[in-house]
Amino acid sequence: MAEKKEKLFDQFAPVSYDEWRAKVETDLKGADFNKKLVWRTNEGFNVQPIYRQEDIKDMKSTDSLPGEFPYVRGTRNDNDWLTRQEIIADNAQEANKTALDVLTKGVTSLGFKVETADYQTVETLLKGIDISKIEINFSCCPNKALDLATALVKYLTDNNALESFKGSIDYNPLRKALRHGAGKVSDNVVEQAKQLLEVVKPVKGLRVLSVDSVMFCNGGAYIFQELGYALAWGADWMTLLTDAGMDATEVACRIKFNMGVSSNFFMEIAKFRAARMLWAQIVEQYKPTCSCAAKMLCHAETSKFNQTIYDAHVNLLRSQTESFSAAVAGVDSITTTPFDVPYQTPDAFSERIARNQQFLLKEESHLDKVVDPAGGSYYVETLTASIATEAWKLFLSVVDEGGFFKLVNEGKVQTAVNESCQKRHTDVARRKEILLGTNQYPNINEKAAGKIVRKEGQCSCSCNTDNNGGLLMKRAATDFEELRLATEAAAKRPKVFMLTIGNLAMRLARAQFSTNFFGCAGYEIIDNLGFNTVQEGIDAALEKEADVIVLCSSDDEYATLAPEAFKYLDGRAQFVVAGSPACMDDLKAIGINDFVHVRCNVLDTLKDFNNRLLK
Repeated sequence: MAEKKEKLFDQFAPVSYDEWRAKVETDLKGADFNKKLVWRTNEGFNVQPIYRQEDIKDMKSTDSLPGEFPYVRGTRNDNDWLTRQEIIADNAQEANKTALDVLTKGVTSLGFKVETADYQTVETLLKGIDISKIEINFSCCPNKALDLATALVKYLTDNNALESFKGSIDYNPLRKALRHGAGKVSDNVVEQAKQLLEVVKPVKGLRVLSVDSVMFCNGGAYIFQELGYALAWGADWMTLLTDAGMDATEVACRIKFNMGVSSNFFMEIAKFRAARMLWAQIVEQYKPTCSCAAKMLCHAETSKFNQTIYDAHVNLLRSQTESFSAAVAGVDSITTTPFDVPYQTPDAFSERIARNQQFLLKEESHLDKVVDPAGGSYYVETLTASIATEAWKLFLSVVDEGGFFKLVNEGKVQTAVNESCQKRHTDVARRKEILLGTNQYPNINEKAAGKIVRKEGQCSCSCNTDNNGGLLMKRAATDFEELRLATEAAAKRPKVFMLTIGNLAMRLARAQFSTNFFGCAGYEIIDNLGFNTVQEGIDAALEKEADVIVLCSSDDEYATLAPEAFKYLDGRAQFVVAGSPACMDDLKAIGINDFVHVRCNVLDTLKDFNNRLLK
């Protein structure tokens, strides 16, 4: 007798979207569905609260398997990404010593910064390293890339490793123009690239043409911008070099994408999936002789843009989420940025934690055992298509305007990314974008000035480090950190007193909000259980030598309590009302001008208080 198999949920009647929508609208009790539940992304499209099978039924990308064109589900049949660590050292000997040490700790990919691009340096760096098993990546000034490639090829030849070697040289002639806005991309970049490709021809596993879109991620770009510009950058490499007579397969197989990954978990998964799909279709147009040319090789590096100096261990939560996204998305290698990068050269502890973050994803979560775990998700598949659409629009606009290199020379790419950066800084200032521990729920008593030992923005390259129209590269937390550092440096730390009175629920809620608000500037907060009269509260505040008194009550009570408190205080301290009551105009008419509420620009408000209080 054949075994009877019962399908899960067969006993339940299917529910249509219209039925689901009607139920939700009933529960919303008249509130607008789109305003309450539909999210408008910075990428330019809406995200719905629910996705169903019919949303992806016409998507061609869902028909492929991992390892199959267009590679949306991955370029490999496994998900065993490489764990990369950037080696920071004063000289080649120290770098080699550090590399040999971290290789005993599970690292499978190394990143070296090279100042002297000669054979001896390469030999010293790689001494004792099994280059047949470890991926080796070099970064250097673009004018040293050819010398470095020549030295590396000779070393690989001498050590019989031409076939087994896997790695990259970060030849990025746009770095100076992007990072510093200094000068333009050299006119002979195509000739330099051709020479580079000729030198590395014997080493099939060596990628030398860089697409460093991680610069855009760290510069505050939106996800669709990073992807759109990365594709345009790669396409320019293809166009410039094939027009110069190079073989399309050879060019494509020398390009490496170094991309950033931010904390927008699902969007970042979708970004990498969309990147592989779109890049495969771009390369296909150049008619390569081998299908392998359409496979994107992608390294992911967790973002520096959202890292903070205050409450720096929250950076671990951010980078863990980011590494998680990259792993689920099926990238080829990951660098997890150590949590202390914003204020010092990473130490042994932070580097160890950064490595272990990836090992946790492999050894405990087993993400390396499943290929494209997000594949088939109605939500992720729809996000992939939506991000691909927006990035493709940007890509086409860049092509129409003459190509990526041309737009970089004209400063248009830098301007666009900087505009996004400024918009995100404004969103952070208004708490539309949250940085835990910085603009929300700060550790009020933390001091950070003493731990800052490295100046941000220092360039290891010998090129000019002035910024004359380059990417701002300004972390989202920078403005709030400057505010708190100014408070730390002040002769007297301002005191903010919560005058809680009246309605119990409202006074507690508003005291908590105000504590959070003023805590972002590093002020001392004095909270209270409540007072019977405003006179009692103000007397207590003045006894504590408060610089700011925040009246915390309900909107209805403010009409009476605020004028009474303001008159009794008589200018002996700054007076603030917590909230945005209906009587605000009446209160302003008698001279009460300071209100803190959810629509405030937190940063600008606190800057104003700093100007008043820090003498």
